[in-house]
Order: sequence, then structure tokens, then C-alpha cells
Amino acid sequence: MDSTSLLMHLLSRDCKVFGISFDYGQKHVLELQRLNDNLHYLKDCGYEVEHHKVDISSIGSLFHSALINPEWEVPEGFYEHDNMKATVVPNRNAIFGSIAYGYALSVAGRLKTKTYLSLGVHSGDHAIYPDCRPEFYSEIHSAFAKGNWDSDQVEIYLPYIAGDKVTILQDAEVAIEKLNLDFDTVFRNTNTSYEPDEQGRANGKTGSDIERILAFHAIGKVDPVQYAAGWESALKTALEWESEFKSSNRT
Repeated sequence: MDSTSLLMHLLSRDCKVFGISFDYGQKHVLELQRLNDNLHYLKDCGYEVEHHKVDISSIGSLFHSALINPEWEVPEGFYEHDNMKATVVPNRNAIFGSIAYGYALSVAGRLKTKTYLSLGVHSGDHAIYPDCRPEFYSEIHSAFAKGNWDSDQVEIYLPYIAGDKVTILQDAEVAIEKLNLDFDTVFRNTNTSYEPDEQGRANGKTGSDIERILAFHAIGKVDPVQYAAGWESALKTALEWESEFKSSNRT
């Protein structure tokens, strides 16, 4: 959802996008198929996006994370709950960022123009994921700049770093309307659930599900992806988790 919104954001600003995605052995690799569906939809609507999928799945077994280990159950509930740390993939964004930065630097050299490394990280992830925080990107960009020639040709652009899932969807609404695309089609072609079932339906109970469901509810929309228990049931569960979390914070 975040990266797709970012793609809409960039296309609506007439940016030439060079997309990169990663298969790192994640249980929710469905997200890459959904991305492919969106790229086909965009092409049919006249928007060509150059995209590369990087397969680093062979290193997935090295990482201790519920998102990769088939024997480790993905926790349910709010991201702010301590058990959500099980969904952290060690050093993931540093690995992704390093590869993407090298690609951005290569594109800049090939096209003889400045490029921007843009990511959909946002404040909703700051509590559990240290590699989504502003200070992380400030430090890592500094390190990349020191470790490369012509690093002045690459800047980092993080439009959602101070926002949340709600502001991301609101931004996407504006961008999608400008691009004359269909909102439901765009987001039907996404996966946020950490544990979709064999039919591709969202779990509706993992931290990523809950955050997404509440964001769609906040902007008055029904999420177009399928939920295993249906939208109404998924929304009811998310609202209960939200109520429980707020109540526990008051005590």
C-alpha cells in the first residue's frame, strides 16, 4: 500500500520512475504479483514504469523473523504491541536501501541527471521498525554519500516520513484522481497482509492488516482487497484492537 501510493505520488508529478522490488523469502511474496498486476494496469492506462525485481530469497534463511520463518507464527494486533518486534527483519531496509542506492547512482550516471531514491516509509512504522525512522535515513544516506563517487547526484526523497497510513491514502486519492485511474483497482492490486491465505485473501489480524483497515475506515472507504472473514468482520476486529490499545494506554 505504501509503495503503491508512492508510485502514484511520483507519477502524478510527472516523474520518470525506475522501480525496484525485492523477493527476500517473505511469506507475503504475493505483494510482488500484485505489483505486477498494477504495472500491467498502469501500462494499459498509458503509464510505463521501468521495474526490476531483485531476488535475494536465498539469504532469507539467514534472518530471524516471523515474516520469513515458516515455523514462526506472525503475531496479531497493534504494531505498538511488543510482540510485533517478531515481524522485524534484521537490517532489511539497510539492505534494500543499499541496493536501491547503487541502482539510483547507476541511473544517474547513465542518464547524466540527478536522481532521487524514494521510499514509502512512514511514521506509523517508527515504534517497531528502527529502520523506518528519519534518523536512520539521515545516517545511512550520509554513509552512502561518503562511500561513493558522484554521490551528489542522488538525493533521498521520503514524502511520508512524518505521515501515517491515513495521510498516505489521502495523498494517493489526489494522485490517482489526477492520473485518471481507478482507486479501487489500484489498491485491489496490493497486498499489505503479512499472512495472506492460499487464495490471496488478507488475514485481517496482523499488525499490517490492522493499520491498513483503520486507514481505509478513516477516509470512509471500503478496502477493495479481499479479507478471509470479509470486510465487515475485518473492520470489527481492527476497531476492537484499536479500542483495547487505547484503553490499555489510559490505565
